[in-house]
Amino acid sequence: MVNVITQLFKYMVALIMAIYTIRCFTVFSVKKEKKKRRIYRSQNFLMLWIHLMLYTIIFLNEKSMYVLVFYGAQLCFFIVALFMYNNIYRNASKLLINNMFFLMMIGFVMLTRLDMTLAVKQFLIAVASVAFSLTVPVIVEKVGFLSRLGIVYGIIGLGVVGSVFIFGTKVYGATNWISIAGIGFQPSELAKIIFVFFVAAMLYKNTSLKQIMLTSALAGVHVLMLVVEKDLGAAVIFFVTYIMMLYVATAMWPLMGLAAGAGASVVAYHLFDHVKRRVVAWKDPWGNYNDAGYQIAQSLFAIGTGGWFGMGLYQGMPKDIPVRESDFIFAVIAEELGGFFAICLILVFMSCFIMFINISLRLTNNFYKLLAIGLSIAYGFQLFLCIGGVIKFIPHTGVTLPLISYGGSSILSTIIVFAVIQGLYLLKQKEVKEIEEKRRESEQRQWNDQTRV
Repeated sequence: MVNVITQLFKYMVALIMAIYTIRCFTVFSVKKEKKKRRIYRSQNFLMLWIHLMLYTIIFLNEKSMYVLVFYGAQLCFFIVALFMYNNIYRNASKLLINNMFFLMMIGFVMLTRLDMTLAVKQFLIAVASVAFSLTVPVIVEKVGFLSRLGIVYGIIGLGVVGSVFIFGTKVYGATNWISIAGIGFQPSELAKIIFVFFVAAMLYKNTSLKQIMLTSALAGVHVLMLVVEKDLGAAVIFFVTYIMMLYVATAMWPLMGLAAGAGASVVAYHLFDHVKRRVVAWKDPWGNYNDAGYQIAQSLFAIGTGGWFGMGLYQGMPKDIPVRESDFIFAVIAEELGGFFAICLILVFMSCFIMFINISLRLTNNFYKLLAIGLSIAYGFQLFLCIGGVIKFIPHTGVTLPLISYGGSSILSTIIVFAVIQGLYLLKQKEVKEIEEKRRESEQRQWNDQTRV
């Protein structure tokens, strides 16, 4: 009976996921606010329905009341968090709110299926992160001196990145983690946000050669420190983010920067053994199946086995995939929920990226525009590195899937990114409202002058 329900639900989940994904893109073409609100409400219903069906399968397999309690806690969290976000920030982007919680929801489901202890830890960190993030949009919207702290951001960022040299521990060949009271923390995740603030504050008003050289030097120190820590995934994200922000700020063609990045990749290949192993695994995982290629080979096996609609929750063998809870969770999703679901998930991520870019293009203040562009590139490139590594499109870099992979620092930083973008969206909405009010006042004055005449 459990197998029958699992097989039935996997098709229903795929159908509902398709509808949710379509809603993510149709809302861009809708002009009427009333119709948009209906779409957002339908997304809330669809995401909660998927959540219920997937946890029903988990309960039928685990047969534990603890699963029901955990599901109930998540349900309360999502309902309360959605209510608070939608009422505290009435003009916020409902698409970003819905997608953020939907992606977290998928992460909780997959982590519960893999390891209940990790799922509970992730949930508690997510609750605290969302509570903190409620203050971020209003800070971005109200605090006016954020653009004047360029060097301060740079110093703080270097301090955060460099903290692992004193307190760091080595994980999978990279010294990029700090452990406090048994809780692991990856400083580069938060440093990524500070780094974007630093570059935006340095280049939004002054793009002289001297300013560019100073900014590039400090940005280069960030990247070099990450390289020394062997956190090459984060180093690549920092580097690409800076190159693109520099291009937006100065219209300088980033070809030289990309060429330097390519050269640095070659140097890293020859300097670091774990980088060489990942390149070897990428080139020929089957020829190195019993060594470096095992991880990527198992990932490809899982994706291929899942087919379009997946094996169903608890029907696959995700425990054969190393680092399945974090770096390779996308392969687990593809195996048990299917390639169709995985493609829809990528599209949901992309709808967030499109919304990020859309917000950045509408901003008129150069600091806020650069800030939105930088966060968009960092978010989008992380997606590319994670999914590209899992499907063997590029060598694996060890970065997580935002909001889904296990990792407290990862989910905290991504929630903050979404909150900062929400603050920028609110700024734009406020600006539009002020322009509209001025237009009405002007029309009213013209009407009053005409009536006097």
